[in-house]
Amino acid sequence: MSSKTTESGNATVQTPQNENSLLGSILLFVPMMALFLGSIYSLSFLTLGNPWPMAVCLGLFFLAFWIPQTITGRSDSAGGK
Repeated sequence: MSSKTTESGNATVQTPQNENSLLGSILLFVPMMALFLGSIYSLSFLTLGNPWPMAVCLGLFFLAFWIPQTITGRSDSAGGK
């Protein structure tokens, strides 16, 4: 596959190499990785008497995967449409 947008009949085919801009990917990656690492860090405060760090962990972990897949629509970015 080339890294260019190619014409196939009347349809434009985008290859994975040029589908997302580098800046857009970085701007999405950095906050999602911060959410993911924050969820792991919250587990350092977990004790048997305090369940809230686990709730925070699950919430941040959920957001780190849910936001890119639903709000930004990145779950189907590598597949054909």
